[in-house]
Amino acid sequence: MAKCNTNCVEKPLSNGFGKLGRIVSKYPWVFFILPMIISAGVGAGFYFLKDREANDIEEQFTPKNGPAKAERAFIKEHFPQSEEFSSLRLDTEGTFASVIAVHQTNILNVDAFEELVKLDHKVKQIRVNNLTFSDLCAKENGTCVLNPILDLMNAFINENTPIHFPWQSGEFLGTAIGGVSTYSNNTIQTALAIRIFYYLKEDQKNETDLWLKKFIQTLSTDAHLNTTTVSYFTSISRAEEFETNPQTVIPLFSITYFLAITVSIVSCMRLDCVRNKVWVATFGVLSAGLAVLTSFGLLLFCGMPFVMTVASSPFLILGIGVDDMFIMISHWQKTKVKDEVEDRMAETYKEAAVSITITTLTNVLAFYIGLLTPFGSVQSFCMYTGTAILFCYIYNITFFGAFLALNGRREGSNRHWLTCRKVTPADEHNKSNACSVGGAYDPETKAEEEMPIDIFFKKYYGPFLTKPWTKVFVILLYSGYLAGSIYGCFQMQEGIDLKNLAPDDSYVASYYDNEDRYFSEYGPFVMLVIKDENFQYWEESARENLNTCLNEFESSNMVAKNMTVSWLRSYVSYGDGLGLNLTDGKGFMENLPTFLLLSGLTQDVNISNGKILASRIFIPTVNIITAIDEKEMLNFFRDTSSTCGQNMNLMVYHPAFIFYDQYAVVVSNTIQNIVVATLVMLLISLLLIPHPVCSLWVTFAIASVIVGVAGFMALWDVNLDSISMINLIICVGFSVDFSAHISYAFVSSEEKTANGKAIDALYHLGYPIIQGAVSTIAGVVVLSAAKSYIFRTFFKIMLLVISFGALHGIMFIPIFLTFFGCISDSSSAQDVKDQSSNEQHLRHPVQLPSVESEWVEADGPVRIDRGRRSKQNEHSDVQLSKF
Repeated sequence: MAKCNTNCVEKPLSNGFGKLGRIVSKYPWVFFILPMIISAGVGAGFYFLKDREANDIEEQFTPKNGPAKAERAFIKEHFPQSEEFSSLRLDTEGTFASVIAVHQTNILNVDAFEELVKLDHKVKQIRVNNLTFSDLCAKENGTCVLNPILDLMNAFINENTPIHFPWQSGEFLGTAIGGVSTYSNNTIQTALAIRIFYYLKEDQKNETDLWLKKFIQTLSTDAHLNTTTVSYFTSISRAEEFETNPQTVIPLFSITYFLAITVSIVSCMRLDCVRNKVWVATFGVLSAGLAVLTSFGLLLFCGMPFVMTVASSPFLILGIGVDDMFIMISHWQKTKVKDEVEDRMAETYKEAAVSITITTLTNVLAFYIGLLTPFGSVQSFCMYTGTAILFCYIYNITFFGAFLALNGRREGSNRHWLTCRKVTPADEHNKSNACSVGGAYDPETKAEEEMPIDIFFKKYYGPFLTKPWTKVFVILLYSGYLAGSIYGCFQMQEGIDLKNLAPDDSYVASYYDNEDRYFSEYGPFVMLVIKDENFQYWEESARENLNTCLNEFESSNMVAKNMTVSWLRSYVSYGDGLGLNLTDGKGFMENLPTFLLLSGLTQDVNISNGKILASRIFIPTVNIITAIDEKEMLNFFRDTSSTCGQNMNLMVYHPAFIFYDQYAVVVSNTIQNIVVATLVMLLISLLLIPHPVCSLWVTFAIASVIVGVAGFMALWDVNLDSISMINLIICVGFSVDFSAHISYAFVSSEEKTANGKAIDALYHLGYPIIQGAVSTIAGVVVLSAAKSYIFRTFFKIMLLVISFGALHGIMFIPIFLTFFGCISDSSSAQDVKDQSSNEQHLRHPVQLPSVESEWVEADGPVRIDRGRRSKQNEHSDVQLSKF
């Protein structure tokens, strides 16, 4: 095959690591104790954990540069909050508490009414710092603003006064009464749910927060009614419940470390009492734990915000750290057991350290590229995780390497792994055992004996995988995988449901469910803001243009008909009724203040020095239920305002748009991060493993795994949001881990056939891939039991990433390489020719395999090249044996 210079970077790097290995083995106690001292000192940064917690949902889960935040700033400037409270005109969701009462048949009955009155009275009697609701309530005309629903219920039940829906005497009831059935004249026949809001002042945050907490406490212990079920919510509920999420996974850490240690010990356990690697595996897991302690402590010292999503990072770090440990152990076992420990460590570092350097670079850079995203939660997770992986790498080549050297000294003196007492050396007559005889090794290679699973990949799995009918099956399997992935991608939904930020058993979930079930018919009233200071409101042509725009909004099936709240339409009707001339600028402006005062619409028009600087109209929406509805509504309003309002400089806004903005950027940012990360991964591949075939397969594997994960996560009911974006970034790093090394092992193999190269690559990499996949899944599997959507989502996608990555590494890519991998050049062809001639003279004629042919079957697979490989060739095969 075509040869190219692949060691311009790798060779000096490998030699440098060889020197480091000698230093570590010469002074193991220094490299063993110093990291623990550093971890203990820097880990003190956890003292600042409480101060660094950043659980503001808007700040962490909405785009930092989202358009709605600029729109809100404009609203705050031009329409400041008045002393006269109006929930319709809030630029935020406000400070409030809310109760939803649900009845099975009809809540408009005497028993339900009496229970709601008692509940309402109990809420109003909540007292904090000698202040009750009446002292803290938002007011209009000097009295607390309350839903009129209880008064309407009283009139309906006791006086048979009909309730019109959704408007009753100028009051909008769409957010107060749910599950409504009406008569033909729009009066209510039955209703299933009642919602009551308790709005509080915005300028007494300390007192109102205390009152809201007392509200939650009161209803959590005493909100059980006889005829109705009650759910409740406050404006601080999301943040408070979001902060409790980490508590749901803290108990799982101990289980995770137990699993990681168990998996590591089982996979490193030997029956040989000298070669047993139990303590090595244990300290490998400890190394990952120290990396988390050091990295997190350092970032906390530096003031990096700690978002709840970071709590899932240690589970991932544990898996990655254990993976690096397996690579170090694997290369140590390939060194000659009778060599000095310094020589063995130098050889191990030459090969293993380069491998884990490549995978560390790919993973760390993949996470640091995630800092480009505008979501604070993603940035925090990527910074903490990327830094932890970096420290995991540092501790693997220092702390863990030092312990590996100490363990090597024990093995060199043939001491028992547990008691450290010398045992009888094993030989061909006295086989090793778990108690008193140990130190066996392969007399031919002088290295530790091969693992049975390595033999399995070489003698059974590899030949089986390369059979023609198996290849056909694998191709069909991949076609099904790809078809399912592409189908899933088209089913993907965007955005995070806010109720998923709270634990499953939170009262917030119940409230959101009732809200979706009974109050989803009417959505938000969207502000349509006229920003043009020079807009001539009195001119017929200007009004006509504005009406045309409003008609375009109102023609949508997402907008309620005949419910738009327009001060201008009301003003024109007012003027027509009084015979006022409102087509003249002077008359229009002179009569406007009086009208606004009488109508209560003063907050909708910003007048300064006899000029309208800005005004707003409210457009009601309907049937905004799913995330797709929210996205389509946002896009419709913004697109329509920009196209039809070009001459009026229109803007649309609602407080919910702050959260809806994620729909506008989550796809583009995910694609951007993946593309940038992929290009960086390819650059690293070309620098450290610069083989063109390898680079092509790296690209293919990244694309294939990402499509698979994206498609199947959609089929697994996982939306594309800031949480899953994190995991798709992880995909890039892990895709490189699995693909680059298996393809490089293939193209570097000295076997003469494509099938031989595939089997050889699987022989060297099959077990490390399985070890890494199992250890990483063991690190996150306990998250499947978490009571939080965020942590379960992390588990789901990590399971997909690792499963699909491993599947590509041990099945798809080896098979595809036998079809599309470049495997011959003139020199290798001559080698085959010469070898054929020698074979014919030495024994009976054997048909020489061509590039596409299978291995000759003669008592098992027969290799044409029976000579042992040179040290250099062994090195090129295994130097990158990390997935």
